[in-house]
Parts: sequence; C-alpha cells; structure tokens
Amino acid sequence: MTGAALDGALTPAGRDWLDAALARIAAAPDAIDALFPAAARHCGRAALPGGGTVDEHARLRLLRALPRDGLAARTTALYRHGDAAEKRAVLRALPALADDLGDAGTDLVLDALRGNDTRLIAAALNPYAAHRLGDRDYRHAILKALFSGLDPGPDAGLDRRYDAELARMVTDFARERVAAGRDVPGAALRLLARADAPPAWLAAELAAADPHRRDAARRARDALDRSR
Repeated sequence: MTGAALDGALTPAGRDWLDAALARIAAAPDAIDALFPAAARHCGRAALPGGGTVDEHARLRLLRALPRDGLAARTTALYRHGDAAEKRAVLRALPALADDLGDAGTDLVLDALRGNDTRLIAAALNPYAAHRLGDRDYRHAILKALFSGLDPGPDAGLDRRYDAELARMVTDFARERVAAGRDVPGAALRLLARADAPPAWLAAELAAADPHRRDAARRARDALDRSR
C-alpha cells in the first residue's frame, strides 16, 4: 500500500478529514476506535491502481499513526470488532506493521483463515503470513485458499515455502477432486506442475472405470501439460 495512490484519490474533504483524524490519534490514540470505521464514509471506497481501496489505504495510515506501545492490542480490537471491510483493511496492513507487531498479528490471520469469507482469506495470504506463520499453519493456509477457489499468488511466499509436505497435501487435494469427477483448480495444478514428471496417480485415474473420473483426470492432465 503506497501513500501516493491514496493522496491522488482523496477529495479535498476526504484529505481534510484524514489529516484531522491523524492529529486526533496523535493526541489520543483511543480515538482510532471511532475513526477507523468512519474512514470509508469520509474517504471513499474506490479501487486504487496497484491494489486496495481508498478506505484500506486510509485505514493503514490511521494504524501507522498509533504509538508502538499498545499497537498489537488496538489492532486486534479493531479487527475483532470490525465489519468485513475493516477486518480486510487490518489484514492487508499487517505487512506494513510487521516490524512493530512481531508475531502478534498471526492470530488475526488464522482467524480469517478459519472462516469462509474469501475476501478475508485472500487478504490474509500476504507477505506477513508467508513470513510469520509456522510450517503447519502455513500449509493449511495454502490448502484453505485452494479449497476456497483462490490462487495464493506471489505474495503468499510459495517460491520460498513450498516444500515436500505441502506438495503431498496439494497432491492429495487434487486426487480427491479427480476421484469425485471434479476439476482441479488451476492454482493447484500450477503447484503440481513444479514436479519433473506427471504424477503416477493421474495415469491410474485416466484408466478408471468411472467415466466422470476419467474425464476429470483428462482435463487435469491437459491443464498440467499446458502449465509445464
């Protein structure tokens, strides 16, 4: 999230409100409890070039105005009591706050991943999660994204953290989909394509008695071939 994108999108009234809000937080950090929810109403919700929305960028600026002492507790409270947009803003702000938060934001990431709101799941799979989650939680985060029809994307840190155990889990997920006659999501197929050879189980599914399994296996094989 960059400040330049926000500054270019704010109206004069929105800019005045944000400046006043930052001054209030500097004088009384607890003021953020009322100001954080109000950011969308005063600053707008338009999408910004490069990702995010005006209210998300404005909320990040409000969070950055908080003193380091108590930042984790206030950030957690804003997430817990916020609506979906406010929760998403907190999750997307975690990478920018990581140096001050340490591991305190991982509970918020895990909370988002336990739910079924794909907007929150996508927001949670960011560089903060990729760096801070333990191996077990990280692997389950990637599987949750795949189950939810999401592509983890480059921010999820797969180039660094994709290991043999996660590969096994993705393989099991793909096998279950094919066995049920269902398509394997493209994101899962791209992970499977990292292996040097086509998976042996896919060849067996191509010869399955159930035509739905054979068709699903054929589609997965063709998609894998295109991914290599």
